Amino acid sequence: MTPEGHDQDRSADTYSRVLGLDYGSKTVGVAVSDPLRLTAQGVEIIRRKSENKLRQTLARICELASRYQAETIVLGFPRNMNATIGERAEAALAFGRMLKKRTHLPVIMWDERLTTVAADRVMDETGVRNHKTYVDEIAAMLILQGYLDRLNAGLPMPEGIEDEDTAE
Repeated sequence: MTPEGHDQDRSADTYSRVLGLDYGSKTVGVAVSDPLRLTAQGVEIIRRKSENKLRQTLARICELASRYQAETIVLGFPRNMNATIGERAEAALAFGRMLKKRTHLPVIMWDERLTTVAADRVMDETGVRNHKTYVDEIAAMLILQGYLDRLNAGLPMPEGIEDEDTAE
């Protein structure tokens, strides 16, 4: 152990940040991990005027990935409750491919079923009144924290988005 209490045997890539995103039709909630990848903190909610206007959204995510020196992006994957892939999940996959191409970072799709419900519950329990103001950012934190918890438990991780030129 170092004087700061950190285990020197941890690999260098353990000390990098992960960006967590909750992609919605008009907003993207953003969270970031601490450098040790233990906790998720909310960053902001990116808002856009229409669903198809993604250029500024992608540019802002690139700025945030650079600012926080993120090495991975975890993107919420809104499967249907029966685990099938619907319209929203297809949109998230397409957004994930755009993110990977734009940021050149690995993009991990993370099952986000019930994160908005959990975010609403957290806000109820903490007395937050205007849920719409914070729900996307808190959902991004929950998505990212789920990923971090699984990572730190040493459990298998889901596959990332494949490169377009290697995908079949």
